Amino acid sequence: MKQCQALFHPRAQSQRERPGARVASPPMLPRNTEKMLAELRDDEVVLDVGAWGAPFNRADWVLDAMPYETRGPMGSYGPGPERFNEERWVIRDFCDREPWPWPDDFFDFSLCVTTLEDIRDPVWVCSELSRVSKRGYIEVPTLISELAYGGQGPWCGFEHHRWLCWVRDGGIEFMHKPHSIHSDWRVRVPPRHAAKMTEEDHLQPLFWEGELPAHERVVVGPYPLGELEEQVRAVLQPSALEIRAKEARDRLWDARNSAMKPVRSARDALLRRLARK
Repeated sequence: MKQCQALFHPRAQSQRERPGARVASPPMLPRNTEKMLAELRDDEVVLDVGAWGAPFNRADWVLDAMPYETRGPMGSYGPGPERFNEERWVIRDFCDREPWPWPDDFFDFSLCVTTLEDIRDPVWVCSELSRVSKRGYIEVPTLISELAYGGQGPWCGFEHHRWLCWVRDGGIEFMHKPHSIHSDWRVRVPPRHAAKMTEEDHLQPLFWEGELPAHERVVVGPYPLGELEEQVRAVLQPSALEIRAKEARDRLWDARNSAMKPVRSARDALLRRLARK
C-alpha cells in the first residue's frame, strides 16, 4: 500500500531493524506524526488502515491486506514498542463493500496514509473510516507529485497509483489516473522541478472529525489534460520563454500525431484482415 512513496522522503521517524528489511523513510509528514503523538491520549483507541509498509507504532489495531509477519519493510512511525499485536492485525480486502468488523465510533482516531491513491474503492474506505472512527488523518500525494517525472521509470509519479487526489474544503476528491498519462509529456513536472520539491510539495494532509467527505469525479469524454496542465503551470509559474517553448513543442506534438494517423489506420486495417483469416 505504501510502497515507493518513501523514495521522496530523506528522513524517517523510526526504523524497525529486521534481517533483510529495506531501510527507507516512512511517507508520513514528520510534523503530523509529531502532532498525533503529542495529542493522542494514552486511553484513546487508534486504527491504522493500509499500514503494512510502515505501521504507526501508536496504533492499537491495524487493517491491511498483507500479513502481520511481513510488516514494516519501510520502517515505522513514532517510538516503539508497537501497541498492536498479531491478534489486532486484521487481514482483509478493505474495499470489498462489506462493513469493517467494528461498530460505529469504535475508534477515537484512525489514520490512512498514502494508501487511498492505490486502492480500487477509496470512497468506500473513506465512508468506513467515517463510520468506525470519531476523527482521523489521511495523507495522499499532491497533483504535482503524481505528475512529476523523477527518473524512476517511464511514468509520471508511480505507475501503481490509480487515482489523482485533491484535498479540498475538508474532504477529498478522486479522479481516475489513466496509464496513458505517463506518455504525455505535456502534463509532466520536469525533473529539475521535482528535484527541488519538499515533503510538503509531495503530500496533502487532512485531519478530519466526525465525517470524512469523499467523492469520485467521474470523467465522461476526453480526459481533462488541459485542466491538469493549467494546475501544473499555476504551481510551477514558468517564464514567458518557457511557455513559448512549451507551446512550440505542443504544436510539434500535434503535427506528429496528425502525421501518424494514416499509419495507424493502415496498421489497424491490416490487423483486422489478419484477424479474419
